[in-house]
Amino acid sequence: MFTFNLKPFIIFLLLFLTEVMIAIFMHDAIIRPIFGDFLAVITLYYLLKSFLTFNNLSLILGSLCFAYLLEFLQYIDFLTFTGLKDYKIIAVVLGTSFSWGDIVAYTFGALFIMLSEKQLKNQIIQKIF
Repeated sequence: MFTFNLKPFIIFLLLFLTEVMIAIFMHDAIIRPIFGDFLAVITLYYLLKSFLTFNNLSLILGSLCFAYLLEFLQYIDFLTFTGLKDYKIIAVVLGTSFSWGDIVAYTFGALFIMLSEKQLKNQIIQKIF
């Protein structure tokens, strides 16, 4: 169930650094809010894949459900309700405002992983046979 895989961890680190760079330097209407959310699900997937031995679909769905959960917490204004809104780091990590666009971006991120993993699996199978 638990293991450590270097390859997905390196991918996670690169994606995480990309996310941090986007958060720090991008203040636009497309890359930060849309592409950042698209990458968030992918980044979480590779973090989970680094340490867990579940199948890819379970990891993808887990990543997507977690992203949806965070968006739901934004919808119910969880940070204000719990008094955590004043803590900048928590507000940045959890987010502060619900958006259907975020849900769409998360979903496309999960679909991207599914297609990428399927493509990779097909390439491996073709090389073997």
